[in-house]
Amino acid sequence: MELKKYSLKRDVSLFLLVFYGLGNILGAGIYVLIGKISSISGVYTPFAFLVACITVLFTALSYAELSSRFPYSAGEALYAKEAFNSKLLSTIIGLAIAFSGILSSATILHGFNGYLSKFLELPIYITSPLVLIILCIIAILGISHSVKTATALTLVEMFGLLLIIYFGVTNIEFKTVQIEEFIPSFEVSIWYSISLGAFLAFYAFIGFEDMVNIAEEVKEPNKTMPRAIVLSLIISTLIYISVAIVSVLAIHPDILGKSTAPLADVYKTLTQKEPVLLSIIGLFAVINGALIQIVMVSRIFYGMSMNKWLPNIFSTVNKKTRTPVFSTIFSCIAILIFTLWLPILTLASLTSFLIFIIFTLMNVALIKIKIKTPTAIGIVSYPMYIPILGVIINLVMIFIQLYSLL
Repeated sequence: MELKKYSLKRDVSLFLLVFYGLGNILGAGIYVLIGKISSISGVYTPFAFLVACITVLFTALSYAELSSRFPYSAGEALYAKEAFNSKLLSTIIGLAIAFSGILSSATILHGFNGYLSKFLELPIYITSPLVLIILCIIAILGISHSVKTATALTLVEMFGLLLIIYFGVTNIEFKTVQIEEFIPSFEVSIWYSISLGAFLAFYAFIGFEDMVNIAEEVKEPNKTMPRAIVLSLIISTLIYISVAIVSVLAIHPDILGKSTAPLADVYKTLTQKEPVLLSIIGLFAVINGALIQIVMVSRIFYGMSMNKWLPNIFSTVNKKTRTPVFSTIFSCIAILIFTLWLPILTLASLTSFLIFIIFTLMNVALIKIKIKTPTAIGIVSYPMYIPILGVIINLVMIFIQLYSLL
C-alpha cells in the first residue's frame, strides 16, 4: 500500500525563528561547555568566544544567502546538489549534518545530567531515555508545538544568562581587576590556546545552520531566514562574551573547568547562595537544545527522503500532526545510543570537527552557485569574498585542531 504524503505547515514567524535559533545556540553551548573552554583558554576565554564568532560569521552569511536562494528542507544536502549536481555527495553531506545534530544532542544530554546532579544523582542511562521520550512526543505533536516550546524555554535560558551578567556586574569589583591580565599578548602559545578554546567555543555557536532545515515551515522564508540567522548570531555573541567575562572573573578557570554545572557554580560564587534557580534554568536550557536538534535531524531525514536520497518511510508525514513521525523516532533512538556511548568532550569535539568540514563545503557550494547564477530577484546576496573567507577560516581551524592531536 502506498503511503500518502502530506505537506509541512508554514507556521513559523521571524520572532519564533529567531528564538528557535537562539534556543539551539545558547542552550547547547554556554550552559554546558563554558567550563571546558576556560580550562583550555584560561582568562582569555572571552577572546575564544570572540574568535569563534568571527569564524562563524562568514559561514553564517553564506547560509543566509543559501537559505534565501533555496528555502526548502534538506538544507546542506540540497545546497550541495545545486552546486555539485552529485546525488552521492548530497547524500553524504546530508547524513553528515544529521550525524552532527545527533552528536550535538548527545553532548547536550550529558549537560542535563550535570545540572540534575545539583538536585539528584541519577545515572545517565536512566535520565537520557526519559528525557528523550518526552522530547520525542513534543516533536511529534507538531512544528508549532515544538517551536513555541523552544521559544518559551529560550526565554527561560536567556533569563538565566542575563541573571549571571547582572550578578557579575553588581558583585564583582571591576575597579580592582587588572585588565592587562585579561588582554592576550602576541605570543604564539597564547593565541594557540585561544584558538583551541575557540574550536570548542565554536560548538557553542552551532545552531544557525539548523534553522535552514525548517525553511518549508517558515513564513516568507526568502526574507525571514537570512534576517533570523543574522539576528540570532548577533544576540548570542553579545551574551556569550558577557557571560564569559563574568565567569572567569568569578571563578579561576582551572576550577571552573572541573565543574559539571559551570554556570550554577558561577552563580553560587557571585551570590553566596545555593544555585537552585540557575540549576533549574540550566536543565531547561539543555532540554531546549536537545529538542531543537531532534526537530532539525528529523527534517534533514525528511528532506533527503523527499529528494529520493533516503527510503520513502523517512518522508511520511502524519495526517493529524503534519510531522515526519518515523524520522523523529529514528533520530531520538540514534541520539540515545551516542549519549550512552561517548563522553561529553569527545562528543563536542567530534561535532565541531564535522561541522567545520560541512561549513567549508557549504562555502565552496555558494561560490559555485554564485558563479553559475550571480544575481537573482528577491533573494539576499552577499559579495563573493564572504564565502571565500569562510572557506579559508574553516580550513585554518581544521588544521589547528589536527595539529593539536599530533
